[in-house]
Parts: sequence; C-alpha cells; structure tokens
Amino acid sequence: MLQELVIHDFAIIETLTIDFNRGMTVLTGETGAGKSIIIDAVGLLAGGRGSADFIRTGAKKCTLEGLFVVDDVTAIKARLETYGIPQEDDTILVQRDINQNGRSSCRINGHLVNTTILKHIGEMLVDIHGQNEHQELMYPEKHLGLLDHFAQKKIKPVLKTYQTQYAQYKKLRQTLKKRQEHEQEWAQRLDILKFQTSEIEAANLQLNEEDQLITERDRLENFQRINESLASSYQALNGDEQNTIDRLGVAMSAMQDIAALDPAYGALSESIDSAFYELQDAASEISRQLDSLSWDEGRLDSIEKRLETLTELKHKYGQDIAAVLKYYDKIKKELDEMENIDADNDELTQQVTTAKAAVTKTAAKLSKVRHQAGLALTSAVQQELADLYMDKAKFSVVFLDADQTPHFMETGQDSVEFYIQTNPGETSKPLAKIASGGELSRIMLAIKTIFSRNEGVTSIIFDEVDTGVSGRVAQAIANKIEIIGQSSQVLCITHLPQVAAMADFQLLIQKQVQANRTTTSVTPLVAKERVEEIARMIAGTEITALSLEHAHELLRLADVEKEQLTQLKN
Repeated sequence: MLQELVIHDFAIIETLTIDFNRGMTVLTGETGAGKSIIIDAVGLLAGGRGSADFIRTGAKKCTLEGLFVVDDVTAIKARLETYGIPQEDDTILVQRDINQNGRSSCRINGHLVNTTILKHIGEMLVDIHGQNEHQELMYPEKHLGLLDHFAQKKIKPVLKTYQTQYAQYKKLRQTLKKRQEHEQEWAQRLDILKFQTSEIEAANLQLNEEDQLITERDRLENFQRINESLASSYQALNGDEQNTIDRLGVAMSAMQDIAALDPAYGALSESIDSAFYELQDAASEISRQLDSLSWDEGRLDSIEKRLETLTELKHKYGQDIAAVLKYYDKIKKELDEMENIDADNDELTQQVTTAKAAVTKTAAKLSKVRHQAGLALTSAVQQELADLYMDKAKFSVVFLDADQTPHFMETGQDSVEFYIQTNPGETSKPLAKIASGGELSRIMLAIKTIFSRNEGVTSIIFDEVDTGVSGRVAQAIANKIEIIGQSSQVLCITHLPQVAAMADFQLLIQKQVQANRTTTSVTPLVAKERVEEIARMIAGTEITALSLEHAHELLRLADVEKEQLTQLKN
C-alpha cells in the first residue's frame, strides 16, 4: 500500500505530505481543488509520462516521493533484483524529479532507474482506474488482452510456447517464400559467395606477407647495386693491408700503452676499443650478407605474380589484406547460413509443414484454455453486474468463427469480442456498439473488481469512476469499491456522498489563495468534520440541518452495509 506521499512544487501544490492507511480512503472536495493532481502525482511515481507542465510556476523542478509497504515481498523483490535494485524489508521508496527540460530523474530505494524500469516496478504497486478507462471496452481489439489478463496463470505459459513456435514457423515460411520467389537470385548469390570464398581461400593470405614480399622484391631488383656496395664496404673495412680495421687496431694498441697514465687517455682508449670491435662485427655481418646473397630470376618472377594476385584481391574485396580477410569472414558466414538452410525445397517445405503442425496444435490448446477462461469471466462478470443493478444484462465472451480468423497471429488464432444483451428479449450485440457510458463504467468496474482479487497490486486508485450515476447504482458502486478495499488499499476520488460514507478514511482537499498564489491542502476528517463534509456533498454550498441529518444516516447505513459485506466475504 501507499503509506506516505510527499509532493514539492507540483502543479498548484507547493509542499504537501499525505499519510495513507489500509482499506478504502476517499478524497473529496470542490472541483478544481487538486484531487486529481494528487492522483497524477501517484501516477508519475508509478511510471506515468512526465512533462515540464507539471512544475509549479516559478519553480525549477518538481519532486515526488512515495513510500510503499508491500505484503508479498518475494514477488516484487524478484523483479527488483532483475534490475539490481536492493530490497531489505517490506518498504519501497520511489522518488521522481521532473526538470524544466521535461526530463525525469527516477530512483527506487535510492537506485537510479529509467522510466521504463519505474513503470515495470510501478505496475506492481499502483493500479489507477480513471473515469475514462471504460473506453478501453470500446476497442474490441483489446478484449483478448483483457481475457488473457483474467486467466494469466493458465494462459501465459501456453501463449509463451505458442509465440516461440510461431516465430520459428514464421521464419521458416518467410525463408521458403523468399527462395520460391527469388530462386534464381538465391542461386546466383550462392554461386557468387562460393566463388569469392574459394578465390580468397586459395590465396592463403597472411597479414604481413605483402610487406615482406615487397622487401624481398626490392632486394632482388637491386641485386647488383647491393652486391657492389657490400663488397666495397667489406674491402674498405677488412680487405687489404691498409684496411680500416687493421689501422684501427694499431691505434688501439698505441692508446692501450698510455691509457693508465691519464684518465683522458683511458677514455680515448675505450672509445677506440669499442669502435674496433663494432667494426669487426660489421665486417663479419657484411661478409655473411655477401655469402647469402644470390640472384634468382625465377624467385623474382614468382614474387611479382604473387603481388599481382594480392593487388587483384585488394581491388575486388578491400583496400588492404586485413580488409580482404574481414570481407572473407563476412561472406563465409553468409555462405554457411545459406548452405545450412536445406538445399532442397522439398525438405524446407517439410520443415515448414512440421512447424505449422506444432504451432497449430499449440494454438488449439491456447484456444481451449481461452474458451474455458471466457466462460469463467462471463460468470464472474455476470455476478458483479448483478451487484451493480445490471442483473437483467447478459454479458458474454464471443469467439469469432474460425473461418473469420484463419491465419496465425502473434496472439494466436483467436479473435475475441465482448457482447452484451442489455434488456431481456433483445439480441446480444457487441458491447462497444450498444452499451451506454454508465453501463460501460459499471462493466469496467466489474472487471476491475474481478482482477483485483488476484493481481496483488498494493494500491488501487479510482478517479471519479462514479461520474454520472446516482441512487442505488451509486450505492452499489460504493459497495463494490469497499469490497475491493478489503483486499487492497483503495484511494478513491468521488463527488458522491454514498461512496464517501462507505470509506474507512476521508481526506478533504481544499484550495486557498495566499499572497496571490494558489495552494492546496489536505485535511484528514474525523467524526463531526466528516459529517459536515458529506452534508456539503449532499446539499451543496449551504449545509442545512436536514443535510446533516442525512449525512449522519448515510454514515450509519454505511457501517451496517460494511458489516454485512464483511460477513458475506467470510
């Protein structure tokens, strides 16, 4: 349940803190006092769409906080853990700020979340039933969803299996259709991929090969120049009696004789020693290079051809060898996928047939479960409508004929529409076409009453669902909302004294103008205050002795009614 709501700079509310209780709480007050604003705030905490228009004039942002107490900690804790949100006890703190740019900052138990996650968690905390929500019944395409929601424990696992099978069947069917429609293009593409992969595979490409080949080619093309330079260098270093190394050896010996006499001589001696041995090493390496140097015209031709092959592949498939290899990986994957799809259309056709048989069987099972759920929903709604003085009406869940829905859909093969017979002797017709606004409102309340028994939502909010009704129908609606309040916390905005009298708690919402600014206040009503507010709801602006007496009587009758409803439940 919603235990505490804190609002800052939201619409006409500057600062407001409201404590709520279990059971049924009504919010009453003049039109425009701010009752719906409070419900809007709760809706935003449950993941509703935010807007900068909610921010109070002159403020930089609005801030909302809600503290919820949950009875079934296990269920909501599992969902919180999905998003890495900590949960230690039975309370959940939800916070939301809306900035002037319209963006929201949302937190659950101090953990920053986006609005999608907030909505996913919020749907387990709050269910808001607005005065226009019965319009959902006006769209037959939504009726199947309502039926599935009613029997979700039985329908959901079958529907999940069906959707998995349907996705596989749809994929195979589309593949077959594509191949049948574009068989020539398919074959051409297959041939192209085979040729390209074979061509690249045959080249046996290596990442650094081209650079190495270019280096080797350059050496072969400059063989004469390299040979002459190496020979000349070796001759100068170690070729005759006047070679550089021998002469440096003489200098080295001479400096070694005086190296100990002066540090400067020692340093010079070390430098000459180093140069001598480095030149010796260089001469040895030059000699080795000369020995290994050879001319192979055939090898040069081979290198040129290999480089031509690499250039051709780069021209076709990429700017360098790495790009060619990347392209190869891509087309090899595509080729593997095409080859893995059965090459023979007859075999693929058999796969489609098998997949269709599986999805058909599951669709039939899903339809059977839905038909059973339809009967249960019909019976349950019929009972609720009787309580709402629509006992003459006959509600039914109609499944369209199979020939009207021959194709598989994401939701199955069923097409469902709610029908109603409003008066005896009339033909049952689509609810969306013949039901009045008051009837739609009561039917939706009946459905909501049924759903509330097993949804596990901590708070259910009714925003003026009793608009346009009076008399015994108003009392029936009040009784129905009170019954829901026995298993869930109910917050209800109402202008009907019958509904207000049935509440366990009553909050008076008032609007005042202070310092040229409009503010909203919330006052919990007890005893005399509550009698006076209900009397005002009965009489209007002027409270009379008769309206006060009527208010006392309504509260007394409400206590009797609640006691009877409790006994019926038990």
